[in-house]
Amino acid sequence: MGWSSFYPVVMARDVGATATFYREVLGFEPVYDSDWYVSLQRESFELAILAWDHPTIPEGHRTTAQGLLLNVEVDDVDAVHAELTSRGDLDVALTLRSEDFGQRHFVIKAPDGVLIDIIQQIEPSAEYAQYQR
Repeated sequence: MGWSSFYPVVMARDVGATATFYREVLGFEPVYDSDWYVSLQRESFELAILAWDHPTIPEGHRTTAQGLLLNVEVDDVDAVHAELTSRGDLDVALTLRSEDFGQRHFVIKAPDGVLIDIIQQIEPSAEYAQYQR
């Protein structure tokens, strides 16, 4: 099987508002923009937003995202944290902290319950270093 792409599609109640969030907060730009589907790109990264009740979603599966955490790895999480929290309009679900397993990160809430984990890789503690590959 030859793959040409792989990206998440977030099912949302308000496609326009959700796309605006990802544009304004994470810097994505639309490459396709309709009232029921928006395809976004930032460099080589892709994300799509789809109306949760669109007929292309199989019956019985039409709902917003549940239990979804999107990871964004950055070079300087402290700078990104300062930039995003200075906006004053984001809901921070987890404050900036360093983890023994090798991440410094914070988590913000996106529309429809999606969480975005902004991460910088750091050295893990000796206990967790054994799991690194």
